[in-house]
Amino acid sequence: MSEQHNSALDPDIVEALAAAQAPEDTGDAAALQRVRSRVMQRIAADSAPHHLTIPADAGNWHGFLPGIQRKVLHEQGGVMSYLLKFASGAVLPAHRHPHDEECVVLEGRLRVGELTLGPGSFHMVRQDVLHADIASDDGCVIYLRGASPKAEHLV
Repeated sequence: MSEQHNSALDPDIVEALAAAQAPEDTGDAAALQRVRSRVMQRIAADSAPHHLTIPADAGNWHGFLPGIQRKVLHEQGGVMSYLLKFASGAVLPAHRHPHDEECVVLEGRLRVGELTLGPGSFHMVRQDVLHADIASDDGCVIYLRGASPKAEHLV
């Protein structure tokens, strides 16, 4: 199959559906595309329970470290997606992670050692690599995906 589709179905089933929709020499490719589109929309609608959505005003912020709050969005297999909210002047000490960690600054400015990141900036730290203190002079909100730092990972 030349196109890739996100589906709750196994790839072989998607492939079989695509093959079953292979154009015959009917001369009406537009009608075939409409039918194919409706079938794929139905499959996607049936997979909705497999999606996770958390509105911005939902969920709870919990104290993490002085001046830093955390909101966990999802956790599975030791990897989590979460938000950290830094108050002005808050510092997360240097630490390591047991998994690669990805970070996107959503609001404000974040300092990672000498590096300053603004909204939309992406930063990644590889597994077991020590990274410098993380701080925000005026406060910020960041999205992270990786393992939440534990006391034993702090330096």
